[in-house]
Amino acid sequence: MSSQQKKAFYQEAIPMLVAVDCIIFGFDREALKLLLFKRKIEPFKNEWSVIGSFVKPTESVDLAAVRVLEEYTGLQDIFMEPLGCYGEVNRDPGARVVSQAYFALIRLDEQEEQMVETHQAHWFDLTTVPTLILDHNQMVKDALEKLRRKARYRPIGFELLPEKFTIPQLKDLYEAINQRKLDRRNFRKKILSMDILEKLDEKDKSNSRKGAFLYRFNKKKYEEMVKKGVNFVL
Repeated sequence: MSSQQKKAFYQEAIPMLVAVDCIIFGFDREALKLLLFKRKIEPFKNEWSVIGSFVKPTESVDLAAVRVLEEYTGLQDIFMEPLGCYGEVNRDPGARVVSQAYFALIRLDEQEEQMVETHQAHWFDLTTVPTLILDHNQMVKDALEKLRRKARYRPIGFELLPEKFTIPQLKDLYEAINQRKLDRRNFRKKILSMDILEKLDEKDKSNSRKGAFLYRFNKKKYEEMVKKGVNFVL
């Protein structure tokens, strides 16, 4: 193909926009929540949406997702993974837009509330998520399913907890992720048998005078467990 043919090939191509959408989950020690914001432009102005933006010509898709997360949360180096590509022809009435979705996990005790309020964003309990624009409800559904799968076989849940936590708080998190109750004794026995938690000489006395011992996730022990071929299964 000659240079002139190549130029004509690109000129004849129909332009389209590339976006990133971030499904951001957080846990407030009671419920799993989703971060949403009100769209600022037409179409669908002032309707609820997941956090997103168009990819700039000077950045990669992954860097665009990192930028969007930092702009809306004020946080860096948080857990984030690609979710999937959403590219139905008529998904956006504003233009032909293909979106690469990501899902992220945030510890809510580290969340800068002022940054969220600045962008008119709001945390929704998963049971009260409103109807979202475009295909964003499907994105949320897909992200939650992926989170549940990963939580069974990887200690991904620790990304949603503070550095120090109690066993009951950890159980509450996994119940929130799976939307079902777990047996207290069996859960405690199983998670402690993995030997990936470090027991601290501190207690959380917020719920009782006696209090519950605090623990910390030991990433080094988890990596050693994986090397031995032992699977994390909850």
